[in-house]
Amino acid sequence: MAGPVHIEHVDVLVIGAGISGIGAGYHLQANCPDRTYLILEGRADIGGTWDLFRYPGIRSDSDMYTLGFGFKPWVGEKAIADGSSIMAYLRETVAEYGIDRHIRFGHRVHTAHWCSDTATWTVAAGLADEHGGRTVTYTCNYLFMCSGYYSYTAGHTPDFAGRDRFGGQVIHPQHWPEDLDVDGKRVVVIGSGATAVTLVPAIAERAGHVTMLQRSPTYMVAQPDVDAIANALRKVLPDRWAYALTRLKNTALQQLVYKRVRSHPDKARKQLLDLVRKELGPDYDVDTHFTPRYDPWEQRLCLVPNGDMFEAIRNGSASIVTGHIATFTENGIELESGEELEADIVVTATGLELVTLGEVEFVVDGCPVDFSRTFTYKGFAYSDVPNLASSFGYVNASWTLRADLISEYVCRLLNHMTETGTQQCTPRLRRSDLEMDTRPWIDDFSAGYIQRALDRFPKQGDREPWLNPQDYLRDRRMFRNDPVDDGVMQFTRVRAPRSVDA
Repeated sequence: MAGPVHIEHVDVLVIGAGISGIGAGYHLQANCPDRTYLILEGRADIGGTWDLFRYPGIRSDSDMYTLGFGFKPWVGEKAIADGSSIMAYLRETVAEYGIDRHIRFGHRVHTAHWCSDTATWTVAAGLADEHGGRTVTYTCNYLFMCSGYYSYTAGHTPDFAGRDRFGGQVIHPQHWPEDLDVDGKRVVVIGSGATAVTLVPAIAERAGHVTMLQRSPTYMVAQPDVDAIANALRKVLPDRWAYALTRLKNTALQQLVYKRVRSHPDKARKQLLDLVRKELGPDYDVDTHFTPRYDPWEQRLCLVPNGDMFEAIRNGSASIVTGHIATFTENGIELESGEELEADIVVTATGLELVTLGEVEFVVDGCPVDFSRTFTYKGFAYSDVPNLASSFGYVNASWTLRADLISEYVCRLLNHMTETGTQQCTPRLRRSDLEMDTRPWIDDFSAGYIQRALDRFPKQGDREPWLNPQDYLRDRRMFRNDPVDDGVMQFTRVRAPRSVDA
C-alpha cells in the first residue's frame, strides 16, 4: 500500500478555520507578508463552532464587538448575534482579505512530527471520504494550532441509568437533527449552561412545554441584544472608528465588572439574584432554582438576551426543575426525589469534552509529547516544544480578544526569527524555574467542562512567563510590548534548514 503523499511545504501551517484560524490567516498576511501559509480544516466549511452547532437559537454568548475581529468591524444591528449572522460575518472576512484561497478543507490532522535537524514539522492529515480517504502530509517551519478546545466528535453526556428504556428521542445539541419536530412535544433539557439557556426559550414557543432540568443553578443575567451606544456611534462616525470605540468600551467594562465581582462576591451575588427576582416576581423560588453554590464568575455567567428565558418562565411555556436524576423511565425521567418528568424528547445539554490541541499526536525528535508534563509559556506555547503555538481565548471574556493577541505575537516571533536568521524557537525552563510551584492551566474556574480535562493540560508555574493569564489588559501589554527574546524563548539556527523546494 502506498504511503502518505507529500503535498506542499509552507512556512506556517495553521490548523483550523474557525474564528482563531481565520484571524491567524489575516495577521500572517498583514504582518508576515514574506511567509507562506496554509490553513488545514477538517470539516467542509469554515466557522468551527458556528458551523458545527445547528440547534435552535444558537447565538453568541458575548457581544460581537469583542467576539468579532479587531481588524474587521462588526456592523450588524444586534450585538448578540445568531449563528447564521456570525457565519455571514466570517464568510465576508475570508473573502474580503483573500484568506479563503489559503484554506484546504477536508483535512483532518492526526499527527505532527518535529525534526530539529531540519527545523521542520511534518503534519499528516486524513482526507475526507470524497477525496478517497487518503493520508497526505504537509511540512512547515512553524505550526499554529487554532483547532479549538473541544472534541467535534461528541459532546459530554453522563451515563444516565435506564436511558435505553426511554421511548422517546435523546439528543445532544452538538448533533442536532435538522428534521427534529418539537411542535407540541414535551421536552426536557438537561443542563443549566449557555446551551440550555439558549435552547429553552428558542423552542418553548413551539413545544408543548419545555422543562430545564438542572442539578444545580447557574448565575443568569438579562441584557439587551443591541448596544444602543454602538449603534448611535455608527450613525455619526465611520464604521472602523465606531467599532474601535465600542470594542474599547466593552473590553474595559468586561474587565471592570469581572474584577469587581471577584473581589466582592457577596455583593455581586445579591445584585444578580435581585435582578432575577425582579424578572420573575417575589413568589418565584429563586433560592432553589437560581442561586448557585459557587461565587459569581467562578463559572461563566449565562447571558439571557432581552430576558427571553425569564419571559418563557413567566408565560408558562418553560419551567425549571432542580434535582438529581435517578433513572430514565419509559416515559421520561425519574428524579431522586421521586418526581417524574414526562417527556417526548430529552436534550442532553450537558457540556463539551475538552481536548488538547485538536487531539493531534505530537512527536518531537522521536519522543511523544505529553502536554500534561509541560508548562505553558504565556498561555500559548509549551516548554521544550519547538515552533508551536496554540490559540486559546478567555473563560471570562470573549474568545477572540486573546486569539487576536496570540496571532499578533506569533507574527512578532516569526519576524524576529527572520531578522536574526534563526529557524527554531523553543521555550526552555531556566534552572531557577525547576522548583517553582505549579497550578492548573486554568486556575480558579470551577466549570465542569474545564475541571474534567485539567489533568491532560499543561501546568502553570508561579512566575512569568510560565503563566496563563486570563486578563485582557495584562495580556495586551505582554503580547504587544514585552521583548520577544526574553531569555526563556530560545532562538537557534539549525545545521540544515529545510529547503522550501525540497
